[in-house]
Amino acid sequence: MASQHRRILTTLTATAALAALGLLTACSGGAAGSGDTGEFGFAAPEQKADSSITVWVDAAREPLAKAFVTANPDTPVKIETYDGNSGGSDSFKTKMALFDQSGSGWPDVVFSTQTNDASWASKETNGTQAFAAPLNKGLLDDDFLDGFSAGANDPMTLDDTVYGLRNDLAPVVLWYNQALLTEFGYEAPATWQDYEALSDKLAAEHPGYILGSVGDSFAGTYIYYWGAQAPIFQLEGDTFTSDFSDEHTTEMTKLLDHMVANGTLVQDSVFSADFVSKYADKLVATPGPAWYAGALFQNKDSLNNDPGEIGAADPLYWDGEEKVTGNVGGGVWYASSHSANYAAVKEFMEFVIGSDDAATLASGLPAYTDTADTWLAAQSESGFFAGDFTSALSTAGSSVWDGWGFPDFSPETAYAKVIVPGLAAGKTIADLSDDWQSEMKNEAQVQGYTVK
Repeated sequence: MASQHRRILTTLTATAALAALGLLTACSGGAAGSGDTGEFGFAAPEQKADSSITVWVDAAREPLAKAFVTANPDTPVKIETYDGNSGGSDSFKTKMALFDQSGSGWPDVVFSTQTNDASWASKETNGTQAFAAPLNKGLLDDDFLDGFSAGANDPMTLDDTVYGLRNDLAPVVLWYNQALLTEFGYEAPATWQDYEALSDKLAAEHPGYILGSVGDSFAGTYIYYWGAQAPIFQLEGDTFTSDFSDEHTTEMTKLLDHMVANGTLVQDSVFSADFVSKYADKLVATPGPAWYAGALFQNKDSLNNDPGEIGAADPLYWDGEEKVTGNVGGGVWYASSHSANYAAVKEFMEFVIGSDDAATLASGLPAYTDTADTWLAAQSESGFFAGDFTSALSTAGSSVWDGWGFPDFSPETAYAKVIVPGLAAGKTIADLSDDWQSEMKNEAQVQGYTVK
């Protein structure tokens, strides 16, 4: 079993390499400590062993931060919760810019749900040292850094400098309710075409049952369009492109509009109380990230499925084409270049990445190999998931499509601004595609990218 677990972590696919390449070009120069040769590889503040560190986390990571406090009572830590930069809110970047202006107030460690923050956090801003501290120049040990799955930290690595640590991998698999499939006499779909065909069958024979949601900005962008190989969010050097005429894009748009029309794709957020109350026992299958395991299916405050009810299958793909998938986040831990207590920062980051608590409290596939092995073994031994859970995550983890870009803004904001309200008003995604594309291009221009 251990060897099978490790196969999951052998690669994050060329996506990470593409991300690193894009970020390298967009973010060159001005990084914290460029030209410095201090103990940590940059101009660190004077260190004070008794200085308290402030840690910013989202609600999902708060229990892990509290576990650190329990395990390390002599380390002074202040925990603050924020939105985790979720949905491409840009709250992380905005708040750091305010601290840059005032010259104080930066947290020592920040968790972000986004994987593209290194594109701005590694750059000097208005003469202020870049927020993100280099982690592989003396702050963290090489032996520890070598423990990550291959490519996991590539999106946060610029000019061979690591600026962030990946919390978890988030490839998209197909989640299915085995109990409902058996009751209805259906097979789990293997391709996008199967998925659409099943939607028509389900709508006709069991109206009210569903195959997913387009109500979350991450779903429409990362799950469906990234997984469909739709080239709507690409970065080459400092040039951003968004192609809505490509067949992969138009076919996914047709599929989504078709399934919204027949009622098998809903507009409720999967994290909303309405979704839980209306669809907890009516979700037959849905593509979704690895972290749905703990965030939805094993969560007593969410769908709270029974053991043996939910299974994970290989990702959906276009029939006759490359078997690839999308990726939804995979959070990142950043250390501040302004911290006065790197001993505590190091202790904290190693704990949230590699401790037993990091495995126990993980909702999805950890990016650190030993932690992932522990988590996967626990999932297998629990018997909670039907089917070959480990194999499905292994397949997904090694097949993320490498055509997606990592500029320093998120595709989620344009989807939330244009698509979500448009669908609520009765329009189709096809109706809204031009406005959606224009919004992303406008965001790219605002961020200083050349737009094609």
